[in-house]
Amino acid sequence: MKETSPPAGSKTARKDVSPSLLARAGTIVRRAWPLAGLLALLLALAVPAALVVVPGFIPPLPPAAAPSVPVWQQPPATLSARQGLTPLLDSAPVPLPSAVTAQLDTLLKPDGDGSFTGFVQDALTGNVLYDRGGSENRVPASNMKLFTAAAALRSLGPDHRFSTRVLAGTTANQVVLTGGGDVLLNPGGSAPDRVMGHAGLGTLAAATVAALQAQGTTGELTVLVDDSLFSGPALNPAWADGDVAAGEVAPLYPLALNSARYNPAVTTGPRPQDSAVTAAEAFAGQLKAAGAAAGLTVAAGVGRSTPAEAGTAGSAVLAEVQSATVGEQVDLMLQTSDNYLAEVLGRMAAAATGRPASNDGATAAVQAQLAELGIDTPTMRFADVSGLAIGNQVSARQLAEVVRAITDGTDQRLREALDGFPVAGLTGTLDARYEGAATSRGAGLVRAKTGTLNTVIALSGYVVDADGRLLVFSFIGNGLAPGAAGNRDAVDRAAAALAACGCR
Repeated sequence: MKETSPPAGSKTARKDVSPSLLARAGTIVRRAWPLAGLLALLLALAVPAALVVVPGFIPPLPPAAAPSVPVWQQPPATLSARQGLTPLLDSAPVPLPSAVTAQLDTLLKPDGDGSFTGFVQDALTGNVLYDRGGSENRVPASNMKLFTAAAALRSLGPDHRFSTRVLAGTTANQVVLTGGGDVLLNPGGSAPDRVMGHAGLGTLAAATVAALQAQGTTGELTVLVDDSLFSGPALNPAWADGDVAAGEVAPLYPLALNSARYNPAVTTGPRPQDSAVTAAEAFAGQLKAAGAAAGLTVAAGVGRSTPAEAGTAGSAVLAEVQSATVGEQVDLMLQTSDNYLAEVLGRMAAAATGRPASNDGATAAVQAQLAELGIDTPTMRFADVSGLAIGNQVSARQLAEVVRAITDGTDQRLREALDGFPVAGLTGTLDARYEGAATSRGAGLVRAKTGTLNTVIALSGYVVDADGRLLVFSFIGNGLAPGAAGNRDAVDRAAAALAACGCR
């Protein structure tokens, strides 16, 4: 059978291709593969390089339009004018007493039993704008602290500081921690930017060790405490046992940690019953820690120096720390209504005027300073200087007059107490008040000292009224139903009404 040739172009048509041509083609192909790889490599390197270099030759795109920002979110082009209360003008209209009386008489009503007295004055002129039993004696509760503040600032001076010292004892290696009236001591280091804890026992201990090292002292130290600055009973018999047990006050000594509290942040509950020894024990612990590297040890326990030792010790002052100023302490006392601090400031005022640093000395010193201010004192009856005792008897007029002396009197030392008045709805003992609709118009405007006992509500302070007139006031409720919320609201509403007053 005759074999048929495949059509031209068929894959099987090999007879027409020269063997030498095929050989040369294979050689060309083999040589082309390395060249192709090289080209691929160059391309791979060229692409990233182009991404880096090319943008430099391309002009930037125009910026995208900024998102629309509300005007109130944009930075200011200029500073705004300073905001705040305008200066008080002597020409501001004085409220009419009849208009003030019409407002306050409808507000000062007890919630149940009891009654209110009240007194309002124009601070500049002294004109009486409201007087409901203003000269009647009443229990003022913590409004007593306004009298104590004025007396401390006048007798001690707002820049005065109390010193806590370590003195060399009467025997070798004996050190005496000596109280000088600072009851706001910090158990650790001094905190110069604070009032509570401005002076620290840790700092005092470190300075004591440095002084002992300089003297070449080694061995075991004995710590004594000298609290002889105060005299008389440490606990006022006029204070109710229940108030002492509740931690409203504690036995008084001329040195204490945290205003005689275990923790400055916990202002209720049990307190140290011997704050001098508590402070001395804390000092001994700090002294032990500081003295370890200096070859000093500290004997266990602390003792009290005897009157003889207290009189002779002190030929050498080893170390000393100083409290915050009296002005700063007065402000803290008013803001927080600190009974312990108030009583100590009263005793220190007594010592500064040559009286015994006792309760009797404190009450006498405060009354004497008020008399020098021109406040009528013969009718006053003082059982303490913090207001915790129910035996205190003063009038709303006398309280308003001391506020007037602080705000607008001639004794500039009293101005230091202005920052201590709590601000309605914002600070101190008024921080949670003036939040309701009936009193909110006084928020941020009323500045006043509060006072609360079981059947007593008091509020004394100052306010600038709607016409720019500075008014001073005092409202005192006695014989009130215990716990009745309407009584506190009554004095708050009255003060708020003065703030909004355009009473003409």
